[in-house]
Amino acid sequence: MEGGSPDQESVGSGTKRSSVSSGKSRNRKEFFYRFVDSEILTAKLEDWFESILEKSAAEKSAFDVPFELIELQKFDYALEGVSFQQLIRMPNAMYGSTSDAVEATAYLAIEDFLHASVKGLWEAFWSEDDPMPFSIACLYNANLKFYQAEKAIANGKLGGLCATGILLNNPRHPHGKWNQILELALLRPDIRSLSMGSDQLPSLSVLGEALFYAVRMLLSRSLSRLSFSESSNCVFLLLVDSQYGGVVKVEGDVNKMDFDVKNVYECSAEWIKEHCRVSVSPIDRIWNKLGNANWGDIGALQVLFATFHCIMQFAGMPKHSIEDLAADHGSRLQTRRVERQLGDTRVNGNGLFRFQHRSGSPEIVEVQDESIKVESEGLIMKLDVGSVLWLEDSDQRRGYQIADVLYNGELRYYIASPVEDPGKSLFLFVGSHPSQLEPAWEDMNLWYQVQRQTKILTIMRQKGLSSKYLPQLGASGRIIHPGQCRKPSLGGNCDHPWCGTPILVTSPVGETVADMVSASRFGLDEAIRCCHDCLSALAIASSAGIRHGDIRPENVICVRSGARHPFFVLIGWGHAILEDRDRPAMNLHYSSTYALQEGKLCSASDAESLVYMLYFSCGGPLPDMDSVEGALQWRETSWSRRLIQQKLGDVSTVLKAFADYVDSLCGTPYPIDYDIWLRRLRGNIHDEDHGKEVDTSS
Repeated sequence: MEGGSPDQESVGSGTKRSSVSSGKSRNRKEFFYRFVDSEILTAKLEDWFESILEKSAAEKSAFDVPFELIELQKFDYALEGVSFQQLIRMPNAMYGSTSDAVEATAYLAIEDFLHASVKGLWEAFWSEDDPMPFSIACLYNANLKFYQAEKAIANGKLGGLCATGILLNNPRHPHGKWNQILELALLRPDIRSLSMGSDQLPSLSVLGEALFYAVRMLLSRSLSRLSFSESSNCVFLLLVDSQYGGVVKVEGDVNKMDFDVKNVYECSAEWIKEHCRVSVSPIDRIWNKLGNANWGDIGALQVLFATFHCIMQFAGMPKHSIEDLAADHGSRLQTRRVERQLGDTRVNGNGLFRFQHRSGSPEIVEVQDESIKVESEGLIMKLDVGSVLWLEDSDQRRGYQIADVLYNGELRYYIASPVEDPGKSLFLFVGSHPSQLEPAWEDMNLWYQVQRQTKILTIMRQKGLSSKYLPQLGASGRIIHPGQCRKPSLGGNCDHPWCGTPILVTSPVGETVADMVSASRFGLDEAIRCCHDCLSALAIASSAGIRHGDIRPENVICVRSGARHPFFVLIGWGHAILEDRDRPAMNLHYSSTYALQEGKLCSASDAESLVYMLYFSCGGPLPDMDSVEGALQWRETSWSRRLIQQKLGDVSTVLKAFADYVDSLCGTPYPIDYDIWLRRLRGNIHDEDHGKEVDTSS
């Protein structure tokens, strides 16, 4: 408008923007108030669910899981010192009948379980002194308001109860507000049937109802004035019955929803199909048959982890991190071993664990005697020197004779020779029996060493990655146990304790850097060659989008047999990173700064871990680290004072320069320039002869 005041124009435009924003807000509120029927939404999702079923028929799982096993393992370690309140009211295992008394008992028990969960987590991670700012109440379907379970049951509302929630305390709103719901638990008697197979999906009625409540929670948060410490675009719901339970995670930006108040269910269904990510955990046992909560089992663990994330959304980061509490796992484990009089915790000389019951202890403990009961013989896989092990690999039978039993401080593995070629040496790794993976968290290390590493090496082979600096997949398969195998024709394992145990065979064989350092055989030439060879391996793997994630002295070997000059091979690829959701191994001494802070790798993370390995292997003092904060403080101090560069400079100027280069890239998105550093390192390798070395790094 000509001649008009700029201030008037800005005021006018501001008024228009305000009115538009206010109109959008009113529209969204109206949309929320009309979104009240889960059955209509479920009906709108039938075609989507059918496509999910078709996908699950072609693939092992139609949905991702909300948590990785390694995350749950660390959380499990953190909870070792946490005591949860004893439950007084417990669910009746016969829930599922039409008895109102049984159903009432179940709702009271769920309320107690959630209260004990959130109270235990609050006091362990946030504050023992401050009162817990949360309460538990049941949702009444008729008006979508919350009531205490006892009051609702007493007032005849039992038949209309549909969920139990954790809410922020709010005396002004005794029946709760939807934007203050942390988490909802849906009590459904048909959940237990899903525990029979990990590939089974919740029914459309159950999943549709969970999605209905998830959308309501997300909509209410988008209308709220509350400031969320964590992303408000993610909600967790629990599916439980009187014994089993699981987690549904729903995340998405509701701002991308079309808020057509005349078509609220069509718009919501379309948003779920196009802009929503749904994750569903396996259904596992939470309560035993007596009604007691199995706090340490994976079923309760994943429910507690979901609740932990919900608390973080409203209360912010905890005072005591998971890493802090998990760091005490080793000392607690050692204390328990001393209390149980286990003595030396190393593997017996013959490579076997011996187990027996002690009269004064209810646990099964490891003892160091040579006697073993006859009934226990079949449970222990004897792999002594001279033993022959047979495996089934791609419909072929392969035999391997054990030549040596090794121990890297965590796990046993073996040097073996093929029966048909006794002069050849290979590494042989024996995994855990599939039935042992869930109840024994310690076996997860074996899973990474065998099953996951097999997957990574197979991918490397498929992508044509070949180098003398990378391990080669020799064979992989299942053990062929003595006697007749009676496994079902459709797969699975028979009742023999060895049936289904996975085996991995790799080459070449060599001495670990850890052993070389212990024997004082890791000098100047070895350090430079080790840096070059490991960097070559990382360069080749990164060209295919694979990062190692667990570089340490036990995962680098020096190969001398059959080579003109010794060379190093980067092994231990079980924790390799293939995609964003993968998590590296956490090692206080060798993990990169970014890995400790974020639980992920940046472009330079593997190179940073390589620098730490060289620093400690070349005589750098190994500090005592008992927490992530301590490890991060040591890194900050060491880099800022240039202690790492100075130590590596005493060994070689090129290693010092490489450390400076890595320091400049730590935590940045910039990639490593492998070519220039491989050339510089190669120029500093002193071979015994002066012949031209052929580079086989690619």
